[in-house]
Amino acid sequence: MTLAAPSEFSPSEKRRARVVVVGAGPAGLTVANILRAASVDCVVLETETREFIEQRPRAGFIEEWAVRALERRGLADRLLAHAQTHSECEFRYAGERHRFPYGELSGNRHFVYPQPLLVTDLVRAYADRAGGDIRFGVRDVELHGIDTDRPSVSYTDPETGERIRIDCDAIAGCDGARGVTRACLAAEEHVTVARHDYGIGWLALLAEAPPSSHCVVFGIHPRGFAAHMARSPQVTRYYLECPPGDDHENWPHERVWSELQARLSVAGAPPLTEGRLIEKRVLDMHNYVVEPMSYGRVYLAGDAAHLAAPIAAKGMNLALHGALLLGDALAAYCAEGDDSGLTGYSASCLPRVWQYQEFSQWLSELLHGTSSGDPFKAGTGGARLNRILNSPAAAGAFAELYIGK
Repeated sequence: MTLAAPSEFSPSEKRRARVVVVGAGPAGLTVANILRAASVDCVVLETETREFIEQRPRAGFIEEWAVRALERRGLADRLLAHAQTHSECEFRYAGERHRFPYGELSGNRHFVYPQPLLVTDLVRAYADRAGGDIRFGVRDVELHGIDTDRPSVSYTDPETGERIRIDCDAIAGCDGARGVTRACLAAEEHVTVARHDYGIGWLALLAEAPPSSHCVVFGIHPRGFAAHMARSPQVTRYYLECPPGDDHENWPHERVWSELQARLSVAGAPPLTEGRLIEKRVLDMHNYVVEPMSYGRVYLAGDAAHLAAPIAAKGMNLALHGALLLGDALAAYCAEGDDSGLTGYSASCLPRVWQYQEFSQWLSELLHGTSSGDPFKAGTGGARLNRILNSPAAAGAFAELYIGK
């Protein structure tokens, strides 16, 4: 990725907008909705189709603070009407069930609302109801002049093949882990990317089967970690620990359900309700953080700025946190010329980012110690679980970190 100056290419069409948002995931669409509500002219560019982003399986647990923030902006009506709520989880360890009432301890809940539904709501709010400009299926997105007062974004129109440039005041980079905005800043060495690899994989599964428990279940087992997470009355998300880089084809239907039954089986728990597997993919567990989360006129949010493995269900929540701050900062800058929010954007985001990253790493060591093959890791993982189950102070601290605030 090169940072071409605006004079180095001749687009077929030029346009002006105050802000260009690259990426139409939860982060980009949240920023766009905030800007639209503040009457700030913005354009959203998305490489995929609308149908694709509204159906792509992704995270499903939203922390209560994030729901309330969306509610205050009029973006949570359907979520509040249809989402299930969770206020406890269950650890299955050494043949026993241990319920953990984090809602009772923290006063907050998780809302179960799959990301495709939230994306659908945000697209409707921005494009269909507010008439916002969003362009799907764009190709060859490039950034220009990002360290000047004349930044721009160019792309190829998917229908005409024409090259189009949008001049702007700021660029919101919300195009994910493999997007051009993060790659552009990293390639030019404007940012540092801190990365942690867990050395494990998770087989992510969606099953056409009713949930077998009303709450999240963490199975801590010598054969490998397993998890159960309700998605809807008809669909359940499961995870199985597997070798990093494993092929999902190594996990046929019979093997998947055999391992899930074995790893989640404890006294007093009914067997899992099995069903057709509609998704199977292997996730190599790793985290990263981009610092700073901005350079010049580019501001990163969501997975473009930080990735949290799904170990603690923090990814979409971090994306919303950054997007809410960035949307407000851009609105203040465009409407009032107040750049304090943009200047302090990265510093405002990073404390929560690092707190969530540290908690995910801590929880990973609890969940995977037993299956690590290392007696020391197994012992310390068990000690962590025993502490949060038997110490009120430790339980309260865990509940606060687990649900966020």
